[in-house]
Amino acid sequence: MAYSMIQPPFTLKFEEMTKKELREYFSWFIDAIPKRIDELVEEIKNYPGFEIWQPDYTPDSLLMLGDWFALQVETRSRTQAELEEIQKNSRFPIEIPRVELTNRTFSIAVDVGMYLSQVFLKNHPSLKWGQPLGSKKFIDYAQVVLDGFKVTPFNPSRMMITLAYGLARKSKSGKDLRNIYDIWSNMIVA
Repeated sequence: MAYSMIQPPFTLKFEEMTKKELREYFSWFIDAIPKRIDELVEEIKNYPGFEIWQPDYTPDSLLMLGDWFALQVETRSRTQAELEEIQKNSRFPIEIPRVELTNRTFSIAVDVGMYLSQVFLKNHPSLKWGQPLGSKKFIDYAQVVLDGFKVTPFNPSRMMITLAYGLARKSKSGKDLRNIYDIWSNMIVA
């Protein structure tokens, strides 16, 4: 069976969504986790060399998952319209990368983030799901995050998309998935 990409029934323009829509998004995200992890597990188990991966929610399960994730990251060329839109919305003169992650890569990153969140929750019961709805200027405004860390909430989707960009640039490796878990585990409120 072919991998089915995640398809949120929302715009994901969080700043423009009503509080009701944001609550519905939160519920949708949490409810989607088991199905998305099943989708991820099936995709991994069908990939040669990864059939033995055990999704047992241990930190060590992140090692093989990270190696698999690194092999999945793909990019595509940005269109001229995309480049112009980014330039128009940028507050600073920056060099805009000519490539973007593919939709499949974004989807897999979110799925990996969902699995990672479950590893955190199963190994650190003090953590809880949250959805910051304070300032719309907060980077993770209205997104689904794990609360219980000393500095800031952990946004599993954003973290895995960021890792995917690093994997695409070859500045990160699959081992960085476990490193992220270890670093953030040390920041959990005791």
